[in-house]
Amino acid sequence: MITVEDLVPELLARAARTDRLIVAIAGAPGAGKSTASAALCEAINAREPGAAIVVPMDGFHLDNAILDAMNLRKRKGSPPTFDCAGFEALLNRLRHIGDDVVIPLFDRKLDLARAGADIVRAGQRMILVEGNYLLLDQAPWDRLAPLFDVTVFLEVDRLELENRLVQRWLGLGHNVGSAQQRALSNDMPNAELVLEESREADFTIRN
Repeated sequence: MITVEDLVPELLARAARTDRLIVAIAGAPGAGKSTASAALCEAINAREPGAAIVVPMDGFHLDNAILDAMNLRKRKGSPPTFDCAGFEALLNRLRHIGDDVVIPLFDRKLDLARAGADIVRAGQRMILVEGNYLLLDQAPWDRLAPLFDVTVFLEVDRLELENRLVQRWLGLGHNVGSAQQRALSNDMPNAELVLEESREADFTIRN
């Protein structure tokens, strides 16, 4: 186990030995990946201004119209509802630091991905990639393994995950029944998949 604070000098030391360090920060839905990644990015940039940026996997959500056509809207957030090949292509681009790279981001309130929403600058040496399935040991996600220099997994108790996921839907305007139904019918099965089928990470954070 390691804390976010203790991970900062470890990553800085590793980054000093390479042109660009790509760090996978994985975990189940509700594990706090976005919060932990933002805190880690802020702490790194406080030590080395402008060095780090967060790149979320969620920018590769398929659009709702496509999910409707595939009859997958109710399973949004499960592995087949992402453009894994497009995400893989982005990671391959990020391995090379000669050019700025434009990335998409997911807007949770609008429930859609926004193309061209951020830019990874050529000079940013530490890329913090966060997402549910970065360590998933199933095709096609297992193709991502060689693209990460360091892997981190956020470990959270299952009951706590369920509570957080219900609260997430409540915060988006759902009533208690609807929030529980969404969390239990889709989010928790996705969480179980991540917990049971992810490869072991280099570092684990108890979150």
